[in-house]
Amino acid sequence: MDMFVVRGGQPLNGRVRVSGSKNAALPIMAASLMADGPVILHDVPRLVDVRTLAQLLGTLGVVSERQADDSLRLEVIDATPIVADYELVRQMRASICVLGPLLARRGKAIVSLPGGCNIGDRPIDLHLKGLSALGADIRIERGYVIATAKRLRGSRVFLGGSFGSTVTGTCNVLAAAALADGVTTIESAACEPEVADYGRLLNAMGARVEGLGTPFLRIEGVQSLSGAEHDVIPDRIEAATLLIAGAITRGEVVVENVCTAHLSAVLDKLNDVGIRIGISEDSAGSDRSTLHVLPTADLKPTECSALPYPGLPTDVQAQFMALLSRADGISVVTDKVFPDRFMHVAELVRLGATIHREGQSAIVNGVDRLHGACVMASDLRASAALVLAAMAADGESVIRRIYHLDRGYERLEERLNALGADIQRVEDSAENVPASLRLTQPAESAGLLTSTFNSAAIIKLENGRHVRVDRPESALPTIGGSGSSANHGVTR
Repeated sequence: MDMFVVRGGQPLNGRVRVSGSKNAALPIMAASLMADGPVILHDVPRLVDVRTLAQLLGTLGVVSERQADDSLRLEVIDATPIVADYELVRQMRASICVLGPLLARRGKAIVSLPGGCNIGDRPIDLHLKGLSALGADIRIERGYVIATAKRLRGSRVFLGGSFGSTVTGTCNVLAAAALADGVTTIESAACEPEVADYGRLLNAMGARVEGLGTPFLRIEGVQSLSGAEHDVIPDRIEAATLLIAGAITRGEVVVENVCTAHLSAVLDKLNDVGIRIGISEDSAGSDRSTLHVLPTADLKPTECSALPYPGLPTDVQAQFMALLSRADGISVVTDKVFPDRFMHVAELVRLGATIHREGQSAIVNGVDRLHGACVMASDLRASAALVLAAMAADGESVIRRIYHLDRGYERLEERLNALGADIQRVEDSAENVPASLRLTQPAESAGLLTSTFNSAAIIKLENGRHVRVDRPESALPTIGGSGSSANHGVTR
């Protein structure tokens, strides 16, 4: 397992390109299950989640291969498998996006209930409700969704939920409706760009989907879908993360391959904080722009709420909190999509931020300086927030559990290093923790330690004896009665 060692305090400077969208690419890859022919996808990022889904699709009869031009080619060679196994599905929640395509194309789907980041309760009831409305028989047994349908029928489907609509649920129902008999209307459909991109692929495959980008979709079912070629949209979450990286380090960063229409709420909130951003439209007339983050000395506090699209994305909430931890004043951050998505708060506090929870909100009292510390990522976007804060902090930081980050950002540390960051990926071991972050406790103040806590520490007991331990996590002999040898752990 790896960790990051980050040496902070340097402003970023340079150019960086946004990768293709992870959240668009995953359901689009799953849609290849329905195609009678190869699906060629351009700008699919090289991520752990992409590899995981490719492995899952492989168990379902889909061969995936990177081409010479880095496009991803997917083709069904065996249309009989119907079981999406727990061992792969548990690794990421987006695996549930195979449910609709499997059911639509093969008449039956057995899909494990999904796993993924620990960011709060995320039921799939809206997925099941929508598929049931199209005529599927659905039951849950031993942790698996078992869905069957001899023939799906078009129907009216309402996908509104307590916290808005569902992106992957909308994709699942879209896939099923594309091959159903008759017309399906989806009300309260997710409006996210990733859903619109999914619908554009389906239309390229021969589907008849109208209303993409709106809460009201109309789908006229067809008998079959063909192969297609498709360009995946840029990752709006990665774009926001890179913009904030420039802003939090007081740097000057040019971010290429951005769909500004997908970032309206993010750009508006960055403006509120006082970040100056120049926008250069593509001279060729495409929807891709280049954004120029200018150095900003003073950050202003603000209030922001994570909302369904077109609001501020919940996937940017943690990164914004890191930015606001350096603002001059008190900010309030609320997440109305995943109200419990605040596990990164405690880790930002370790880096010197002043934040406390108040119900669904976090109150952020900006500080002049952050300082290096050892922190641990709890989910994908929390990982990014900790990297941003560590780059802005004085001194060295260690970020553990960066496997979360690798799920959603392609070579992030390499790209940030190209902008002037100092991030080293090393094995997660005590020996690789910088000396500046190792505990030192004078014996005269605690009566215990006489040297820096390291792999060959000397422990001085109150009775005057000295004991050498081989590992930092080794136990201390009990202090007190003579001859005692019971062990107690050391807390760092």
